[in-house]
Amino acid sequence: MAAAVGALALLCWPMVSAGQAAPVRTVAAAGGCDVLAPGASATAVAAVQAACGQIGVWYTWGGGHGSTPGATYGQIDPTDPDSDDDPNRLGFDCSGLVRYAYAQATGQDMLNGTAATQYYTAHAAQRFTPAQGAAPLLPGDLLTWGTPSTVHHVAIYLGAGKMVEARESGTHIMVSDVRWAGDYLGAVRVNGGPVTEPTFQTWGTAVWTHSAASTTSPRVYAFPGPTTVRISCQKHAETVTAEGWTNDAWSYLPDYRAWVTNIYIQGPAWLNGVPACV
Repeated sequence: MAAAVGALALLCWPMVSAGQAAPVRTVAAAGGCDVLAPGASATAVAAVQAACGQIGVWYTWGGGHGSTPGATYGQIDPTDPDSDDDPNRLGFDCSGLVRYAYAQATGQDMLNGTAATQYYTAHAAQRFTPAQGAAPLLPGDLLTWGTPSTVHHVAIYLGAGKMVEARESGTHIMVSDVRWAGDYLGAVRVNGGPVTEPTFQTWGTAVWTHSAASTTSPRVYAFPGPTTVRISCQKHAETVTAEGWTNDAWSYLPDYRAWVTNIYIQGPAWLNGVPACV
């Protein structure tokens, strides 16, 4: 797992020197890295093949997060002595590899950010919990580890219980058995097309969503920081007072099948252009 502890390690994010493209490898040379189950979209298949093309490239902390997707020289992670050589290694960290793979597949830099940013992407088509296990997953799905507010690792599912990942300093991009135990958080299926619902930006840190429009309902997901979200509708429900504001409006987030108080959404108390829930 990406150099795991420490506030910076939780970023697991990508970089490239200007104009520096990642080394190109063929899938045939990738040590068995390939789409290992049917049913994936063409975009997901292309993302898997792009990631598999990087088998053997160095993991490097902070690698893959340059101005454009692709391998970059890394940084020293102060929590991990194995990263001391990362500034001399051209490669990817976990989210850098994911960013590169989906940029190659879609022609868009749609997953630029940390593992947490990728987990909470507005380009999510479906989300899967640990309780659902591997059964609903398809090649190309993003697998994540951590907690709802501190996602620290991401990998790309291949099928058949395998994944391709940039794991940790001192190793290369590799195929691994999926680590279902421990702090496996769940999976995200990426929609490579445009986002159709109205999108808004949340604010604040560790903002929880709920299963109903009430703070007493079960918590669902926690946004670690400002997050772009799709909103399908809003309604008047429980009155909430937080951060010096009071509001009874709640928005429904279809990506999460959850509600969030409008207090934590940037904009007016009742969001413009969002219909009322029926």
